[in-house]
Amino acid sequence: MDREQEEMQFLGLFGIFKESFKIIISWRKIFTQITLTLILPLTFIYLAHLEISNLLFRDIIHTEYEQEVTRPGTKRYNKLSDTLSSEWITFILFKFVYFTLLLILSLMSTAAVVYTIASVYTVRELTFKKVMSVVPTVWKRLMVTFLCTFAGFFAYNFLAVLVFTIFVVVLPYNTFGVVMLYVILIIYVIGFVYMTVIWQLASVVSVLESSYGFRAMKKTKDLIKGNHAIAISIFFLLNMSFILVQFSFEVFVVHGSSLGAMKRIWLGMLCLILLLSLSLFELVIQTILYLVCKSYHHENIDKAGLSDHLESYLGDYEPLSCKDVQLEQYHV
Repeated sequence: MDREQEEMQFLGLFGIFKESFKIIISWRKIFTQITLTLILPLTFIYLAHLEISNLLFRDIIHTEYEQEVTRPGTKRYNKLSDTLSSEWITFILFKFVYFTLLLILSLMSTAAVVYTIASVYTVRELTFKKVMSVVPTVWKRLMVTFLCTFAGFFAYNFLAVLVFTIFVVVLPYNTFGVVMLYVILIIYVIGFVYMTVIWQLASVVSVLESSYGFRAMKKTKDLIKGNHAIAISIFFLLNMSFILVQFSFEVFVVHGSSLGAMKRIWLGMLCLILLLSLSLFELVIQTILYLVCKSYHHENIDKAGLSDHLESYLGDYEPLSCKDVQLEQYHV
């Protein structure tokens, strides 16, 4: 990385994007290896799940329709009921396997990319083999952080549903009531986006510092103070790009049978490449945003301490205590 950490705080939205792109290009060999090994299967599974889910759900809808037009109690009706139950079980099991694989590959990709950028930052010897040997250890920390975040999202959504239900019952059904419900919905979306940003940066903290789980989330909450606008802008730009690619895939590939097989294949490959690039770009940006936030709060990363912390994942050093890995203050 060409920039000193003190300079990172001056990177704006486009500066972060530019710095991320420069790192990927400068270290394209190892990022290509990480992409082909982890991010490509992740992206392929994501897109394949859209196609398979559509096929499975279409069979369920067809069976439900057939059952509706069949007289109850007949042999055909009972057979359709058994078929429908089997199709729903298949659909649920498929979703379970999909989300499990998605979670594992997502956390492994995060571990590999964040560790790689940290190694570049500390000027450590870096090989693909070393990165992959570290991933299983870092993955455990990321899993704890994910489970804590999942608990936070569950509590947040439960409270949101409870509040929304209360307001639906209490508020009058008029213009004022409708406006208030929209206000509540907007507040919910803002909170959801904020928690998502916290989760993404907490994943970086879990790799680069000794904190993980709820401690990493608390540290991230303090870390993004003063950079909320940039963090949320990055979230919206990347997620809108993801949504656009997914929408295109569903329209032209999943539901685009009229286009012909070859066009659907080429469009599917294009969507795969776009999502592949966006996924790698997002993971790199998250780490650069972490460095920008640290620089903004005038916290200087002790490169030697961070290097030892990274080395501890390989088993050559004892894991550092919290104070050893913490970033020291510098004054400008």
